[in-house]
Parts: sequence; structure tokens; C-alpha cells
Amino acid sequence: MVKIRLTRVGSKKRPFYRIVAADARAPRDGKFLEILGYYDPRSEPNKLEIKKDRIDKWLKNGAQYTNRVEKIISSLSS
Repeated sequence: MVKIRLTRVGSKKRPFYRIVAADARAPRDGKFLEILGYYDPRSEPNKLEIKKDRIDKWLKNGAQYTNRVEKIISSLSS
């Protein structure tokens, strides 16, 4: 199963996350299929950039959001 989830790429105590499509069995910062955007929780306001068309493609093909990504993306629409 494919999950749309966060992978951490920031340095120590400076989190920065990519939103990726990855196999559910792969480790958090391991192999992924495609980068779909990024999330920067340290900026004010939090920066979020996503490729909406690519996310829609993955969701149409059966991918699922993780809880955290779903919460972050829903905050974008509200």
C-alpha cells in the first residue's frame, strides 16, 4: 500500500519535512516513490507547498494520507 506521508530532512532541532508518496513498509526517511511537496513548521506562518495534481493522481490510484499529513493539508483548505 502507498502512503502519502512526511519524511524529515531538517538538521538537528530544525525540522523540515517533505511530503512524499512511499510504500507503507519503507522506513520514515527511507526510499520513496515521489516528492509531492514540503512543510516547514518553523516559519511563521507555517509554509506548506504541495503539488495538488500529483497528490490527486496518487489518491485516485489508492494511496492514503497518514493522519498528520491529512491534518496539515486540511488546515490549508480551511
